[in-house]
Amino acid sequence: MQHKELARGRWVKMSFCEQMANVGSEVSRALNWRKKEKDSLSKEAVNRALELLDLTIASVQKYSRLKELFRAREALVDFFYGVNEFSSSETLWRKYFDCFNYAARKHC
Repeated sequence: MQHKELARGRWVKMSFCEQMANVGSEVSRALNWRKKEKDSLSKEAVNRALELLDLTIASVQKYSRLKELFRAREALVDFFYGVNEFSSSETLWRKYFDCFNYAARKHC
């Protein structure tokens, strides 16, 4: 586990948008490393993103959000580790997580 301090309780104190913005930061790093063909660094970043996403799933208070979170996790794994069955793209992931970053800055 990379984010031990967050797992101990700090993560649940963040808003949902802040959590997802942090996941998005790691996804952005993974995409940047992937573009530079630094596969090991890209995989490390996506693994951190998945870990944060798992912490978000564990802390979610609204059942309605679980479906989206599980689908996002599934699509991320497919994009970085699978055959991209869902036809995800770098642009799609950046737009998806940018919304949370914007909302977190506006204190959602």
